[in-house]
Amino acid sequence: MLLETTIAPRGPYSLALSARLRSDPTRHLRDGVLTMALEAAGAPALARVRQRPDGSLAVAVEGTAPEAALENVRFVLGAGDDHSPFLARFADDPLLGGAIRRLRGLRPLRTATVTHALLKAVCGQLIQARAARALEARLLRAAAASFAGLRLPPTRATFGGSSPAQLARQGLVARKANVLVRLSRELDVERLHGVETAAAAARIERERGLGPWSAGMVCLYGLGRYERGLVGDLGLVALASALLGRRAEPEDTRELLEPYGEWAGLASVYLLAHVAPATAGRTAPRHVLPRGSSARPGAPPEP
Repeated sequence: MLLETTIAPRGPYSLALSARLRSDPTRHLRDGVLTMALEAAGAPALARVRQRPDGSLAVAVEGTAPEAALENVRFVLGAGDDHSPFLARFADDPLLGGAIRRLRGLRPLRTATVTHALLKAVCGQLIQARAARALEARLLRAAAASFAGLRLPPTRATFGGSSPAQLARQGLVARKANVLVRLSRELDVERLHGVETAAAAARIERERGLGPWSAGMVCLYGLGRYERGLVGDLGLVALASALLGRRAEPEDTRELLEPYGEWAGLASVYLLAHVAPATAGRTAPRHVLPRGSSARPGAPPEP
């Protein structure tokens, strides 16, 4: 069955900005069309999204349960969550003002499952983004089901049936492999959708081998919550270091994001897309760093 419809984004929305560098084995952006594999109502589906000149999103979903898949598409796009208050509130912010002017249509492109966000968190700890994406892709191609030339988004069954040794053979270090397999077997992370953000983050942080950054990844990309920042992200550590004029610690990024309150997660995305690359390797004005920062050498891994 084919379902064709239109999604009218609330507030500024750019599919090109939101999907840029967000391709993985489950989805890709080519010639302005975002194609993604999904699973809904127990059946696979394929969705294609393109943005019209008027800003609306043309969506086509193919599958046996296209209506259910469409709800998943809406969540992944995040087009229904208007971030205009964020744009207005921080338009003149010393760090975010330039990013908002240049990237105002940017929304975090979410994962279709919470398990996929957890995978991104496990793969991305303390390594560069390109290496993390390559590792994620290897694991998905090895474990996730294939559909229409893509991989279906992983669920707890995807890795719960694997052994840590199998994941380690794809390049995931043993400690992280143990975390991913154990959580897949013991916790239905999809149920975190029904839990408040603070409680969901605390549940993730209780797991040995995970921490604030992993919790931020799960909340932002897996649950679609904007209030949890990416504390400890290496790009934000580099930004804090430039602001301080010396090496910063992950805790300094918590202070960096604190002024953004309930928008800390979205602020993280904008900072990483615009400010962090621009300030890498140079000293930025100290006045934009929150007071009380106590950066010390070193950036320890998550516990």
